[in-house]
Amino acid sequence: MTHLPDLHGEHLWLREMRATDLAPFERIHTHRLLTRFLGVDRMDARQAQNAFAKCLAQPYLQPRRKHTLAVCAPGRDDMVGTMGLLIEEYGRNAMLTSLVLLPGAPVSGHGHEAGRLLMAYGFGRLGLHRIWAGHRADHGRMRAVMLAAGLRPEATLRQLFHTQGAWHDVATYAAVAPEWIPQAGAAERLILDGEGAAFRDGVTV
Repeated sequence: MTHLPDLHGEHLWLREMRATDLAPFERIHTHRLLTRFLGVDRMDARQAQNAFAKCLAQPYLQPRRKHTLAVCAPGRDDMVGTMGLLIEEYGRNAMLTSLVLLPGAPVSGHGHEAGRLLMAYGFGRLGLHRIWAGHRADHGRMRAVMLAAGLRPEATLRQLFHTQGAWHDVATYAAVAPEWIPQAGAAERLILDGEGAAFRDGVTV
């Protein structure tokens, strides 16, 4: 089993999903507005349940390439959003995925921090060299999130995915380890150094 440790930041923290997270996961993926800019169409309840089961199975797959984590507020354990990392099959590259926060979540405005925590783990523990991310080109608010995460604009990929009956362009961003690591914050530095990522049984990595 490849279980990611809890990753703690200043305004939020990330943990592996568990069975009790089904309700917020289903709410996200069946919500008309929350799925508007995702790379997959809005799901019905059964589709969301099947997708959730695949998320729970991720730590048991070898090699593990998908990491879909729950976003939680400091001092709380209930899931208020998702954040993911997809390890690519070549080189030392990965893609940030699945950043969604529930309406009214106490971590609203800090979504970029979820990306930064995963990037610190990817550049540190996983030894990645390049991490990239993208958003629909018409989702203007995401540019600020990408820049706050320390990602640099790269390109626009034309008509990359098809949802809601139309093809969508995707604006892409990336960071490479030698450039991103020197600007890491205190919480991210602890994760990079193997001190800020704790397993739920209390063992640090």
